[in-house]
Amino acid sequence: MSVPEESEGDVKRWTAKRRSALVLSILRGETSSQEAARQHGLTVAEVEDWKERFLSGAENALRSQPRDEEAVKEAEIKRLKQKVGELVMDLDILKEAAKPYLPNPSRRQTLDES
Repeated sequence: MSVPEESEGDVKRWTAKRRSALVLSILRGETSSQEAARQHGLTVAEVEDWKERFLSGAENALRSQPRDEEAVKEAEIKRLKQKVGELVMDLDILKEAAKPYLPNPSRRQTLDES
């Protein structure tokens, strides 16, 4: 089941069915995320996000007691908030480590304020 090719000027909406077909073709090894993104004018991040969401939904569907949609959303929000926290900590560490290498105090102050 391959994703239908698009001719130039033939813009199709990315319905759930089309996204699923694209993700399945990637999972089957028929194409890569990078190739699919290039071929369809998408970003690799979009394609990877679709793949991640697809696999997450599949995992939930195979649970003996599937979580409802709200619980899945809440779990994803919690995961993303944790990731944001990690990234903020990483950024703070990098800012602190960069201070000795900054050429002037005004630039150092700018980094502290952001």
